[in-house]
Amino acid sequence: MSFSVGGEPFFPKSILALRDYNAKKFVSDLIAGVTVGLVALPLAMAFAISSGVLPQSGIYCAIVAGFLISALGGSTVQIGGPTGAFVVVVAGIVQKHGIDGLYMCTMMAGVLLVILGVTGLGTAVKFIPRPVVIGFTNGIAVLIASTQIKDFFGLHIAKPPSEFLPRMEAIFANFGSLSVQTLLLSSGCLALIIFMMRFVRRVPGYIVAMVVGTGLAWALKLPVETIETKFGGIPSGIPKLQIPHFRADLILPLLAPTFTVTMLGAIESLLSAVVGDRMSGDRHNPNVELFGQGVANIMSPLFGGLPATGAIARTATNIRTGAKSPVAGMTHALTLLMVLLFAAGLAKHVPLCVLAAILFIVSYNMGEWREIPDILRLGKAPIAVWAITFALTVFADLTVAVEAGMILAMLLFVHRISTTTTVSQVTPEYVEQGIPHSLQLNPLPSGVAAFRIHGPFMFGATDKLDVILRQIDDLPPVVILRLRNMNALDTTGLKALEELALKLSLSGRHLVLCGLRDQPLAMATAGDLTHHIGEKNLTPHLAAAIQRANEILGELD
Repeated sequence: MSFSVGGEPFFPKSILALRDYNAKKFVSDLIAGVTVGLVALPLAMAFAISSGVLPQSGIYCAIVAGFLISALGGSTVQIGGPTGAFVVVVAGIVQKHGIDGLYMCTMMAGVLLVILGVTGLGTAVKFIPRPVVIGFTNGIAVLIASTQIKDFFGLHIAKPPSEFLPRMEAIFANFGSLSVQTLLLSSGCLALIIFMMRFVRRVPGYIVAMVVGTGLAWALKLPVETIETKFGGIPSGIPKLQIPHFRADLILPLLAPTFTVTMLGAIESLLSAVVGDRMSGDRHNPNVELFGQGVANIMSPLFGGLPATGAIARTATNIRTGAKSPVAGMTHALTLLMVLLFAAGLAKHVPLCVLAAILFIVSYNMGEWREIPDILRLGKAPIAVWAITFALTVFADLTVAVEAGMILAMLLFVHRISTTTTVSQVTPEYVEQGIPHSLQLNPLPSGVAAFRIHGPFMFGATDKLDVILRQIDDLPPVVILRLRNMNALDTTGLKALEELALKLSLSGRHLVLCGLRDQPLAMATAGDLTHHIGEKNLTPHLAAAIQRANEILGELD
């Protein structure tokens, strides 16, 4: 008998991958794992430094948590470790409660993630609307970039403020202290990364920038700050087990940051897993994934590591370099361990300005900036939710930002549902208008499958489309989605429809929508849904959808 949660077997993907594992897959995993391990090295150190802790804490996290997330998680290709999403939160916890507070918070968050996974509540993350996610992702990106300005320009600021506005004031006040050598090196590395990402994508730009930048600084003896000059280097050897000092007086003060770490860990890991699914064609188990993330966050502090979650960029690199199973993720962790054992002495020469250049790129890539124009087209309410979440993230506190964003989204949800409720008389005209929507009077031709959405299609309900995606390989060439009874649509639902159209298109199938009511149609028009499905594939009723399906089938013959 197998244990299942949410209707799916509760087994790590590392165990399921053994069913058809072979030497060819191992070679692919080995190459991918070593590559991602080298990519993760500068990122792990950079995230740790920008969080206000020692650089080795990031490496320890990538080794311990990275191995456990791959070994125990529910994604085939997920790479776990320290990420930019945690930088702001970790820095705040360390400043207020010290390193012991950080370790306690991480372990408490790990326990909550395990509970979410085991109880099947991991899918509750879907109830966070997209404007909220984009708002605090944009905000975190801005905050990370702002913390790197000092090192990028080589400014002399004894103790940079932790808040955004005071930090920017200190930067402007001390901008005259910039180092030309530091700026030239950091700018050159930034340009090199951008060049590599655009024209030599097969070679990770982060690695090249770190090696070239470190080599130039060492060979030319540039007067730039390095890991050695600031932290005294990185100790070599296996991370040692060290039980954090438990302080009962910190439990209550740490509840809010623990909630934030838990929520960020869950959101980031599941978003990364979804990206991995899209690129690899696999399907992750969200509850098993959160269980693995939880165990990793319980264990990481025991070895002096940071909070961990799924890393989208490293996961994408893992897939592009040929990963076939979680063995690649475990290899990535072992690669970092080998670096720690045999090359820690070289890592101490890495200039902080080079790591700052790397984090500028990371913050830009994680910002989801391309989503902003879509939100701005969708009306005042989604814009307000996004803008308030973004502003509170930058100028106040991430926990406050998410709480405020969720409250606004809930009020928006209630408002939208209330506006879709109508009472009207049934007239002969109403009956006649329903005839083109009737399946009884408009039978489906061969080669067409039809599905319907009934009720509001908003955040929290978008996973219902899995009914279609689970059988995508068995579907006929044309899929009609009847939306006559979908009475409300939001940005999250709109994004889900766009992704459904993309997945069907990649599988060689066509999506035709029909019967959108006033509010969903206005949302679809504002969001330019026709750009993703084609203008002809957005039809007023079932009869027109069947006519369009016949046109498509005729073109395929």
